[in-house]
Amino acid sequence: MGKLLLFCLFSFFALNLASTKNAKSHESVGEYFDSSTITAKVKAVLAGDANIRSIGINVDTYKNIVQLSGFVDNKIQKERAEKLAKNVKGVNRVINSLNIKEQF
Repeated sequence: MGKLLLFCLFSFFALNLASTKNAKSHESVGEYFDSSTITAKVKAVLAGDANIRSIGINVDTYKNIVQLSGFVDNKIQKERAEKLAKNVKGVNRVINSLNIKEQF
């Protein structure tokens, strides 16, 4: 499973580099490269944590600021995701926009 995750991360990274249009036009090429790398690292850390269902978490990075969005099951998962993202090298700040799913 580790090889699959690594393959997916490298595929994501390669697709971002192959893109001819830079959607984040306010970042330099180097900053965009750094943001893509940080995003991949944060996604890998979240995917590697057994206590978080990272499928529902979106990660966006802009100038070393990471924004987490999407849904988690509870407050503990929300806080854990933020803590993991903050500990990734290169992350200056985390904006935690995760929502907690309502329990019926």
